[in-house]
Amino acid sequence: MIDRHAGREYRVFMLGFMPGFPYMGKVHDQLVTPRLKQPRLRVPAGSVGIAGAQTGIYPQESPGGWNIIGRTPLRLFDAGAETPCYCGPGDEVRFMPVSLEAFREMTHYI
Repeated sequence: MIDRHAGREYRVFMLGFMPGFPYMGKVHDQLVTPRLKQPRLRVPAGSVGIAGAQTGIYPQESPGGWNIIGRTPLRLFDAGAETPCYCGPGDEVRFMPVSLEAFREMTHYI
């Protein structure tokens, strides 16, 4: 699953649901999956999910019904920044698998 998700570039279609949440697509056909019937009450910030043929990243902790497949240490939304959203419509995004150790190290720099 990781190789299929990270093996392509995704176009950001739009931002929505909450500030900075990128709706991106399309995922590999074998990764297409419906939203959860019962949304989670808490999805951590940085969670990467799949719903239907799209992938997205939760910029803040929130409820959510997407199937979570990983996390990123990147901060996707900062209201105080000159450019508050990390990415925007039309941008291309590629996910890179990293070890837990590398993930933890990256969180110190973000």
